Amino acid sequence: MRRRHHSPPPSPLAQRQGVDPVRVRLPQDPEGAWPTVYAHFVARYGGAIGAARVGELFAEGRIVSVDGVVAADEPYAAGRYLWFHRDFAPEPRVPFEIRIVHRDARLLVVDKPHFLATTPRGSHITETAVARLRHGLGLPLLQPAHRLDRLTAGLVLFVVRPEDRGAYQTLFRDRGVRKEYEAVAAYDPAVELPRTVRSRIVKERGVLAAREVPGEPNSETRIELLEHRGGLGRYRLLPATGQTHQLRVHMSGLGLPILHDPVYPVVRADGPEDFGRPLSLLARTLEFTDPFTGASRRFESRLRLSGPV
Repeated sequence: MRRRHHSPPPSPLAQRQGVDPVRVRLPQDPEGAWPTVYAHFVARYGGAIGAARVGELFAEGRIVSVDGVVAADEPYAAGRYLWFHRDFAPEPRVPFEIRIVHRDARLLVVDKPHFLATTPRGSHITETAVARLRHGLGLPLLQPAHRLDRLTAGLVLFVVRPEDRGAYQTLFRDRGVRKEYEAVAAYDPAVELPRTVRSRIVKERGVLAAREVPGEPNSETRIELLEHRGGLGRYRLLPATGQTHQLRVHMSGLGLPILHDPVYPVVRADGPEDFGRPLSLLARTLEFTDPFTGASRRFESRLRLSGPV
């Protein structure tokens, strides 16, 4: 017999600074370890924020259900949905603005600046493109159809209506989007270009840098030299796949590291962001056939890479 899946109820909490509340569905507890909701939250979040802070969240009325505020001593009930807003740690503001390239009823295409994450992750929560855009444009349901690395600038496509997101995500997943990047990087006349680089890239959890390893290739990039001067070149990069840090790994592997890359070929020591030395990598073009209208869509970044070339 097929188990029926029920969609979770809508959140009773509005977004805060463009960030959704955390949704928790209480799991089965066969051992009876959680007599109360509070006991489960301590087991789940106490290691990160401390049992005392968990208690304060309940005392402040921050934990809610569809029926209202949840008390710490309420009996545990598996399957129940609860919501709360996490505490936002102060984040340094990325001193660059997002520029709108295109907007219609379905799509929002923007130029994301360097240093701004696409979506909340790790220590970057409110200083993200999706949070800024939701809050600034009054579009609480806005979602990205793909991701762009935090240090890379350029085009990101967002979907305005949740029901449309799957079709555009599928385009990116199935390589239905032609993506073109531009980079300023080291120049070496001994490196023959254009060429197509294929390799196997792995990215281990908790390790900052990805690496190339022997094995069946899972990444492919065509690299073309546009011009060069003073030991630097300007390159067109055409990825056929989307592995983490793929372009940066492939360029570094050729001995042509991208200008101001803090990870490749050598990971720099942690320190404050140097907003005056952005990674010289730009997502310049997105081109695809629209899954709803069948029309050809092409978007070009209005940003320009700084550099001596």
